[in-house]
Amino acid sequence: MTDVIALLPDSVANQIAAGEVIQRPASVIKELVENAVDARAKVINVLVVDAGRTSIQVIDDGCGMSITDARLAFERHATSKIRQADDLFSLHTMGFRGEALPSIAAVAQVELRTRRQEDEVGTCLTLSGSHVVGQEPCSCAVGCSFTVSNLFFNVPARRKFLKTNATELNNILTAFERIVLVYPEISFTLHSNGQELMNLRSGSLRQRITDVYGRRYGQDLLPVGVETALCRITGFVAKPDAARKKGVHECFFVNGRYMKHPYFHKAVAQAYDRLIPAGAHVPYFIYFEVNPADIDVNIHPTKTEIKFENEQPIWQILTAAVHDAIGQFCEIPQIDFDTEGKPEIPVYDPSAASHSPLDNSQWPKANSQPSYNPFRQKPSSDWQRLYERLPSSEDKEQSAPSLFENTPQLSPVSPQPSDIAPLHYQYKGRYVMTAVKSGLMVIDQHRADVRIRYERYMRQLADAPSQTQRLLFTETIDLTPTEATLMPELLPSLAAVGFDLTPLGPVSYAVAGVPADIGGVDPVGLLHDILADADASLPLSSHLSPLTSRLALTLARKAAISYGEVLSNDEMDTLVNHLFACSDVNHTPDGKTILSILPQEDIERLMG
Repeated sequence: MTDVIALLPDSVANQIAAGEVIQRPASVIKELVENAVDARAKVINVLVVDAGRTSIQVIDDGCGMSITDARLAFERHATSKIRQADDLFSLHTMGFRGEALPSIAAVAQVELRTRRQEDEVGTCLTLSGSHVVGQEPCSCAVGCSFTVSNLFFNVPARRKFLKTNATELNNILTAFERIVLVYPEISFTLHSNGQELMNLRSGSLRQRITDVYGRRYGQDLLPVGVETALCRITGFVAKPDAARKKGVHECFFVNGRYMKHPYFHKAVAQAYDRLIPAGAHVPYFIYFEVNPADIDVNIHPTKTEIKFENEQPIWQILTAAVHDAIGQFCEIPQIDFDTEGKPEIPVYDPSAASHSPLDNSQWPKANSQPSYNPFRQKPSSDWQRLYERLPSSEDKEQSAPSLFENTPQLSPVSPQPSDIAPLHYQYKGRYVMTAVKSGLMVIDQHRADVRIRYERYMRQLADAPSQTQRLLFTETIDLTPTEATLMPELLPSLAAVGFDLTPLGPVSYAVAGVPADIGGVDPVGLLHDILADADASLPLSSHLSPLTSRLALTLARKAAISYGEVLSNDEMDTLVNHLFACSDVNHTPDGKTILSILPQEDIERLMG
């Protein structure tokens, strides 16, 4: 019987291992940029073509590599970060496994140009599918320049399942943002197809957050800071007013590394309990500094799952720190009057008796007559004349009937049926209640209007553009880089529903018109919500694509009747009639219940 177990070739083993480390173009950029940070670079430039499918280039001004190091860096488990197992408990670098470069080289064509400060010439190394194609001296700047081309060229199944360019670029931006938020002292640039998406200069952490996410984030940040024996927590949380249901950035970092930690997320959410609406979230950027021996980052190849030795105490410290930040924001401000140009009010000084404002010797004198008494005057003897023109009691009795002589007698009025029972009732500004044959029907007024408007917008998107209401003053919307990548895909659909948008630059648009039936809605906030809900990974070939469906749903939510809005009987009747003309009267487009019927039998049973 022959043996069945065989040792896999290195190229095959590398491709298998690369499946965990390199999942998409964003993974390549994450690994290469982290290596540049570990190389003590001060300027890092990232350039992508076709969202990383065609080319990814990462250029840094770090320490560079020698000829031997450049060749050895692409060997599996070759690293400069650790030397022994105990070093895993004292990590101060982003990478440590030595798997990133071999994994990238296993599924792409890689060119490396690198030079150290002390070397006169650099090294150019070319690889394809883990095989070294060429190595030669070259002229290059100090640092490293990695060019990754044709990603997954030898793994067609993985390349086939990549998403659209917009989605992959969005993932690249997300991975890029998680790194630049940790190192505000490093300058970063990001270019896509020759267009600059980010240009981040070195500065403070608050300035970096503002540069990445826009001024609206920077204005709502509250500093968080606490230092204990277990950990040091710094960063920012947002004011309760900045709470939103979608598109909120929530980031935890530990020792300069991005992490996902649902347990700590609950600590932040608990601090905002009863301060924000249900289902809303606030952005936060919180940084932990702990002893490397107290955490374990070697759990998952992506290094985003981290275990803490003292989770419970740190949870309590985090909750207290966020509570303190919110409490300082909500604190009653001190009274600070504007005293410029106002008279100075002197303060009482007992030692300066001659100049004291309480010294009555300096006050003006008032004259009085101590002998005056108004009650000593004699009363008037002509008091009877004051009552001459008043009617007597007899006159009142005689004149009383004349008050109703010409008053017509009122006959009782029979109430009309509409006065007895209106067609619908509104309960607590939220539900419309109406009687039906089987019992009592309760309709959620907001959800019903969402369904009605959703189907209306879907018809407009499918048939013809809707009417546009011109704004009195044109407004400008500034997009984040992530939103800017989605906007070109959404522009045709936005124009179809009535938006008039004009590009002013890569990340700015002028809003000159909005759909005619969403009066009173903030157009800038509405567009931010639409972009937060959008998912560019869905096909755009059909006019009724899922992306268009979500666009119509977002517009319907914003323009629908709000809770607490009082409706007349005619408005409620119109709402019910339009609802029952919809294709689905029971559920909203996202599956929430619109109406419920309380059966007559249950009502009779409740009444006994």
